[in-house]
Amino acid sequence: MRLGVPDDYAAFLLPPVLSRFAEDHPLVTVELVCEQSTALVKTLAEGRLDLAIVTRLPDQPLEVIRLERFVWVASPNHVAWQTDPLPVALFEPGCAARMNVLQALGGADRSYRCTYSSASLLGLVAVVQAGLAVAGLAQRSVPPSLRIIGANEGLPALPDLEIGILRNPLSTTPAVDRLHDFLRRDLAQQA
Repeated sequence: MRLGVPDDYAAFLLPPVLSRFAEDHPLVTVELVCEQSTALVKTLAEGRLDLAIVTRLPDQPLEVIRLERFVWVASPNHVAWQTDPLPVALFEPGCAARMNVLQALGGADRSYRCTYSSASLLGLVAVVQAGLAVAGLAQRSVPPSLRIIGANEGLPALPDLEIGILRNPLSTTPAVDRLHDFLRRDLAQQA
């Protein structure tokens, strides 16, 4: 079966879940597709995915199964947040994380400039590590090479990310049923 997930969630949410699922269902093969949530919604609608873990966009009908704390990150060796306008590294247009960052900056009337835009978590982290920008990341996906910053550095609070699962209505196999139920239960329980 084909499971879609943004790469930052794949890195921190999926390893324990997939490991437990594989123990219970050793004959099921899961093909993982890593793209940003908006691309996953489209790929699912085209019938090329069975399930997708996505970040809820505003007004998107989606059962939220978990909230993920969304935080500002910076290089521990640089003070990019002291630059005006604020240099910001953002995920691609259409991404909920990008929308949340821009909305928070706009609401705080903080001037900024986008120094980097990509769907790649690793690319975004590299730009921040180099001290070229700050970024917003799901707290559990923050690598040890970055530090969490926020109000003390003059940055506005970021809203939590709302995570849910979408299912292709044509994917009705018992294996898809089991993975869907497994993901719903395990992702909701992860602390």
